[in-house]
Amino acid sequence: MEVTVQLDPEKQLELFGPADSHLRLLRRSLGVQITARQSDLYISGAEENVHRAAEVIDQMQKHLLKHRRLTVDDVTEFVAQGPVPGQEESEQAITVYSNKLVEPSTAGQLHYIETMLHTDVTFCTGPAGTGKTYLAVAVAVSMLKKRQIRRIVLARPAVEAGEKLGFLPGDIAAKVNPYLRPLFDAIEDMMDFAQMRKFMELDIIEIIPLAFMRGRTLNEAAIICDEAQNTSGLQMLMVLTRLGHGSKMIITGDVTQVDLAANQKSGMVEAIEILRRVDGIGVVELSQQDIVRHRLVQNIVEAYRIRQEARGRAGERERS
Repeated sequence: MEVTVQLDPEKQLELFGPADSHLRLLRRSLGVQITARQSDLYISGAEENVHRAAEVIDQMQKHLLKHRRLTVDDVTEFVAQGPVPGQEESEQAITVYSNKLVEPSTAGQLHYIETMLHTDVTFCTGPAGTGKTYLAVAVAVSMLKKRQIRRIVLARPAVEAGEKLGFLPGDIAAKVNPYLRPLFDAIEDMMDFAQMRKFMELDIIEIIPLAFMRGRTLNEAAIICDEAQNTSGLQMLMVLTRLGHGSKMIITGDVTQVDLAANQKSGMVEAIEILRRVDGIGVVELSQQDIVRHRLVQNIVEAYRIRQEARGRAGERERS
């Protein structure tokens, strides 16, 4: 039998090894014929051997994307170790334009990625540092690279985090840029700056304040609403009803950091309560165990949680 494996053209030389040494090693070890034609690799031979060779090449490509180098020892290890346990989990590694792999670091993040891939609308809550925004952007960029969508729309409410910033100078883009900076940071890590700028000029990637979404229908798009805990009920309803044909929507936020007026309920919290059991809508709740920033961030989040619970108990005692 014969199978075809698609390759990353920019990484072919590293994948094949010096003087095609990696391919020769695969041919000898697995008893298959391997032929390279442009960006495709054709593997032929006995069915079992061909499937095993394809698995090894997939492992090699992922290793190369993640570590930027591939040695003969790496290839020998892949061949010797047999099928990798938990292969289904490794399939959740996300390939983006910067030729790197974005992989879940925790079970919660893996569940988040799976939910985004299998539902049209995903709500994700969790504390700072759990990868809510970063993984959502990675999934959107991966879908764009695979041409599963035609554009990415990233939106955020322009709500100040406990500070009154006053009138910012410049045009509308300059005024909203500080609020949208975290989305720019995530995008810049997925592709080089020139490509990001080109996509933005062509409106393939659009980063906008939430209010600019009103009245639009977004077809064949990945729509990410970040910091959604700061939306009102009407704003959240407006966002949800922008979903068009062939689109996917991801709504992220930390419901413990709501910057709305004290008497105003978060639209994200309300939407999760109303829509949790609706088919096609997924809800993921990440916890402090999913924090992947500096180790102290987990401790900080836990300390604030304990303090908040203590205040809640004290308030209950006073009322009783």
